[in-house]
Amino acid sequence: MNNIKNLWILVAIVSFINVKSTNAQNDSFKEVFKEFPRQEKNLRKWDSPVVADLDKDGYNDLLINDHGFGIQVLWNNKGKFAKPYDIIMGDLHGVSVGDFDNDGHLEVVMSRGGGSGSNARNSKIFKVKGRKFIPMADFTEPLALMRGRTLKFVDLDNDGDLDLLNFAFPDGAKKGASENYIYENNGVGELILHSTIPASRVNGQKALTTDFNNDNVMDIILYGYENVITYQGNGDLTFTDVTKKVLPFDIDEVTTIAEIDYDNDGDMDLFFTRGTEFKKGETFYNKETKDLGFFSKRGVLELDDFVSGEILELENFQSQWPNNDTYYIGEASYDYEFKGETHSGKDIRLNMSDALGFPDKLNYQEKKGWYIGYVGNQKWRVSGFLWAPVTGVIHNVKNYTESKHPKGKNDILLENKGTKFIDVTKKANVFLEEHTMAVTVADYDNNGYKDLLVIRRGKLVYNNESILYLNNGNSNFTKAENHKIITKDLGGIGMAVESIDYNKDGKVDVVIGDERAKWHLFKNDLGDANSNKSLTIEVKNSKKGNISPLGALVTITSCRNTQIQRVGTSASQYSLNHNTFVHFGLGNCSKTVKVKVTYSNGEVIEETVKSSIKEVSIGKQ
Repeated sequence: MNNIKNLWILVAIVSFINVKSTNAQNDSFKEVFKEFPRQEKNLRKWDSPVVADLDKDGYNDLLINDHGFGIQVLWNNKGKFAKPYDIIMGDLHGVSVGDFDNDGHLEVVMSRGGGSGSNARNSKIFKVKGRKFIPMADFTEPLALMRGRTLKFVDLDNDGDLDLLNFAFPDGAKKGASENYIYENNGVGELILHSTIPASRVNGQKALTTDFNNDNVMDIILYGYENVITYQGNGDLTFTDVTKKVLPFDIDEVTTIAEIDYDNDGDMDLFFTRGTEFKKGETFYNKETKDLGFFSKRGVLELDDFVSGEILELENFQSQWPNNDTYYIGEASYDYEFKGETHSGKDIRLNMSDALGFPDKLNYQEKKGWYIGYVGNQKWRVSGFLWAPVTGVIHNVKNYTESKHPKGKNDILLENKGTKFIDVTKKANVFLEEHTMAVTVADYDNNGYKDLLVIRRGKLVYNNESILYLNNGNSNFTKAENHKIITKDLGGIGMAVESIDYNKDGKVDVVIGDERAKWHLFKNDLGDANSNKSLTIEVKNSKKGNISPLGALVTITSCRNTQIQRVGTSASQYSLNHNTFVHFGLGNCSKTVKVKVTYSNGEVIEETVKSSIKEVSIGKQ
């Protein structure tokens, strides 16, 4: 009898452990595939995905940019995305969405690359009607020809319509003249060049639009080359450099900046991710998987000979034009012929018999590109002359001494003190010395305080695990463990991330796009084990002035906790969201929620909402 009793106790204990284990598994993120059909090729990326309800069906859609390939839309069919649909092909960069002509339809403006200066073009604008993208004609005075980069719709003069930041990668032919253009909305459907801010150098036109001095006038923070520059908006589409006044020290090597009211005190603090790209000749070797990854650019690539046996397997080899398909094999340097397109990452399998020997002398002047050959004793050699950045992964490498890796600089959290910022990185427990490339802000666990999700650069031959900082609500973060936001694309480099509640379940999900890899959607299962509530506020045009919701500041107060969030905010380097569904966590608050929406022209709408309601629309119905 005692044996039977003991057996039942053991079964109960095992069942409890299994239930607890199952709950722990669910209390994290999960990558989903059925809801997110995607391009299975490894492609280069450009910036974060852009979130907007383009067809106005109540579900946010996605615009994704695979660099040099094209921009696609993923229509959201009530929580399940359709396959990517091509909008425009070619070399495109920043993207912004907004109804700048106030006709009730959203416009999408896309910045086109300029062929390294040889093919300067102006930005392309589409009007979205239903699920159709209709090209719009140029304005009377077309947008400037440029090597396009940054585009952001922002009301810069508080008159209620959307102006445009239109920044370019500097063209040497301009001889230092600024191409950081500011266009004013003339109120009758056209954007007119108004002014510029000082010229940026190299990649220095990456921008965050925020209101760091809380005067309801939008400011600009520029980064991407040397030190960060802060421009305070004057309210008339002009700006004043106040960097030395507001920042506590020089900040360099910045990859993205996010606005976040991390302490819920009613002003916007700033979080900076920092890192550098791989150095020429940098290599990574995974001893467990026997994978070798490498990076090179701007000249000769020379890997040490490595042992890989009779078969050489190469995965996700990437280089852009003009070396994207120039592979020379063996001593004879015969061309390796690819079937199909060559823009994406290439997988190659070579038999030693087909790749015997290696040229005594490489003729880089006549034949630039990759050279691959079997050199005997199970060894292979990979070399070449490649101008654009190149990466790849080689499988089954018996041993390899990887290169040294420069240490990353720490990310920075600056707290807003009204007239200046102070460094609270260590105090807030977000100090980390790594190369990080992107960040997104959301309340993932719905406790009423904004969290941070940071994307690491990664190491080519290892899984890339993101960093999730959960906000404790006491001006401090806890680094989450076992969150499962991990990308596993060999040869991929961390680059782009955005938050979106794609299925409208009140929990914010995550989209990640690794450079030279694939797009991923991670569904949020955090909070399944707790009772935290959430409120999503759909901000529509204002009631009186019919003012666009883009840039409106939403403030909620619930159980003595006040939160703020800006419509469309994003840490995107070059682009801007039009996400009018503003999500707030409420914790376990069961009282009413006071909501205040302040539009860019100063118009205010205030309402009181029951905490039991999960979504409410505010504005013109």
